[in-house]
Amino acid sequence: MAPNGVNGVAHDDEDIDYSDIEAKYQVQYDEGLDNILIVDGVPVIDKSKLEKLLQKIAKDFSRKGCPIKPENITVPWNDTTGKSKGYIFIEFKNADDATRALMAMNGHPFDAKHTFMITRFTDFERYLNMDETYHEPPPEEYKPKEHLRAWLADPQGRDQYATYRGDEVEVHWHGKPSQCEVAHSRVNWTDLYVSWSPMGTYMATLHRQGVRLWGGPSWEPQQRFAHPLVKLIDFSPNEQYLVTWSYDPIVVREGAEQGPQYFSPEDEGNNIAVWDIKTGHLLRTFPSVYPEGDEAKKQMQWPALKWSPDDKFVGRVTPGQQISVYELPGMHLQGKKSIKIEGVVDFEWRPLGDKDREEIEKENKATANGAPAKQKKARENMLAYWTPEVQNQPARVSLMNFPSRELLRQKNLFNVTECKLYWQNQGDFLCVKVDRHTKTKKSIFCNLEIFRVREKDFPVEIVELKDTVTDFSWEPKGERFALVSSSDPNLGNPGPGITIKTDVSFYQLDRTKGDFKLLKTLPSRTSNTVRWSPRGRHVVLATVGSSSKSELEFWDLDFNTDETRREGAPWGSGIQHLGTADHYALTDAEWDPSGRYLATSASAWRHTLENGYAIWDFRGQELEKHILDRFKQFLWRPRPPTLLTKEQQRQIRRNLKEYSRIFDEEDALEESNVSAELIAHRKRLVDEWNAWRLRCKEQLAEDRRKRGKKVEPAKDKAAQEEEKEEIEVWVDEVIEQIEEEVVE
Repeated sequence: MAPNGVNGVAHDDEDIDYSDIEAKYQVQYDEGLDNILIVDGVPVIDKSKLEKLLQKIAKDFSRKGCPIKPENITVPWNDTTGKSKGYIFIEFKNADDATRALMAMNGHPFDAKHTFMITRFTDFERYLNMDETYHEPPPEEYKPKEHLRAWLADPQGRDQYATYRGDEVEVHWHGKPSQCEVAHSRVNWTDLYVSWSPMGTYMATLHRQGVRLWGGPSWEPQQRFAHPLVKLIDFSPNEQYLVTWSYDPIVVREGAEQGPQYFSPEDEGNNIAVWDIKTGHLLRTFPSVYPEGDEAKKQMQWPALKWSPDDKFVGRVTPGQQISVYELPGMHLQGKKSIKIEGVVDFEWRPLGDKDREEIEKENKATANGAPAKQKKARENMLAYWTPEVQNQPARVSLMNFPSRELLRQKNLFNVTECKLYWQNQGDFLCVKVDRHTKTKKSIFCNLEIFRVREKDFPVEIVELKDTVTDFSWEPKGERFALVSSSDPNLGNPGPGITIKTDVSFYQLDRTKGDFKLLKTLPSRTSNTVRWSPRGRHVVLATVGSSSKSELEFWDLDFNTDETRREGAPWGSGIQHLGTADHYALTDAEWDPSGRYLATSASAWRHTLENGYAIWDFRGQELEKHILDRFKQFLWRPRPPTLLTKEQQRQIRRNLKEYSRIFDEEDALEESNVSAELIAHRKRLVDEWNAWRLRCKEQLAEDRRKRGKKVEPAKDKAAQEEEKEEIEVWVDEVIEQIEEEVVE
């Protein structure tokens, strides 16, 4: 037996070297401080308010996707005063979480008086030992960015429109036939549909992952918003914010990206998101709210959030309870409370008119020039809302100033079934379309309650109608409106192949009497849609969504202004029918921003019969028509408001003849260029024909020679020239036109 070991070999643990194994499997302890942040700009408090402060800080960090708990926060105290020092330390799980919180919360407005300024704990000592000698940094290479509104500088002044067919999206230039061309096209640009922003700066495309914004001459991506399975979007009026909605509630999976541009666990279960377009940051999320009643849940009201015209506020209604208005950009509830209104159904913000914008611009210029500010009441927004009949209380329409919440006017309504609010785009008038029922509730009729908002005490005019109003539309920047009404018994349940008979009526404000008078009624129509030109005056009556009728009627309401101004002339004498057209099975009709052209389209989303689009002038003359299989969408690109002042616009109108002469010369030059191209094309065809004839004759002569047949001697060059076919093209050009008046 071998002593002290195996095979006579002695073992001693002290002689074995384990250093390589220990180095390989050694546990690394993280002794760094990269996971700690210093947050400055915190309110100074005493210890009685500590718990409330920590909860508020933790809530703000969690809302931005950086969840922390109050126990992770350390508050330094001043032993002399017994109060906090105005800064805190926050410890995160790791350095990545701390970095994410630094990016999301640095510069965050905690309240009206405090803003967070955040630094890393490890950077504090580095800042203390920093060399304070200034070293000028090397200049960065200038890289010019594309102008997002470059299309407005088009030399021909053309508009653009987008089409979506199959998987391809195209952006077109629209002008004279020789100027129409495709500006950009891309396959699989969107998964759902496309949408322009209100001023045409961005094009939005919807995808499974969220929304992307595009712009500039190269159509490069400008911003993205990660809202999976998004279905609906809505821009704020000034393009500062975006609202997205998805039928599927928000879900934040474990390990998902966190930060200001992504959803956090607090957002789970919500459907609506509000985003800042410039930064791409998520501002707030909300759950979907449906109108009361089981049937109403099938259709959600959209837009679910409604923007004030200056982008300062956004509101949402909780049916039957309240209107909640949030202040931008913080998305905090204005005044820390909602507007409690029992039974409230809907509300609308009053638009800003040209007069309002001029006043705002004057005030801003006066302030910029250092003029003393006048003691004037702050400008407020206005909203209108309505409530139905509740117990013994009548239905009611109310006007309210905001944010002061001052009630300006209320109007009681009786026997009300439904109300719709229609603001004129300048904010001069509010029309409340009131569907009323008789005492037996067997029949429905309609009244229009029209508020004259710019006049003292907000007088209300009533237009009584016997029929049901199916469409209502104000003339842009005008004092007229058009409506479609019907007494057809099939109106409620139109069967297949049944055409609803309608009447179209035009009304105008009579300034002498202060009420709205009927201008003209067009009876026994099939029109169900009114489309005013953005410039007013011209209007199109369309039959949309019908498989049996698809008429378009073009009308001019100021065709004979001299006749309408003549004393004693009947109301409506200046209205003129310009033309009638037809676009089979059309589903949409939209004017271009200039008000000169109308586009109609038949979308494959509604049916598969002759899909495509057509463009008409304001008189109803067809300019172009395209029948396209799998055509889905047509959208004119909007234009922003003009930068010209009222005086500059008046100056242009006064010199319109001079500008017209320049445009006529350009048209004549283009026509002559076209004629020259046509002549050259015809001459080239004749030369090709003569060359071909000559080759054929030579070939024929060669064939005869080979066969040994007698060949006529070749004709001389003069004879060949005589045989050549000559075509002369005469082009008439008017050099000058003089009109002479013959006096007998």
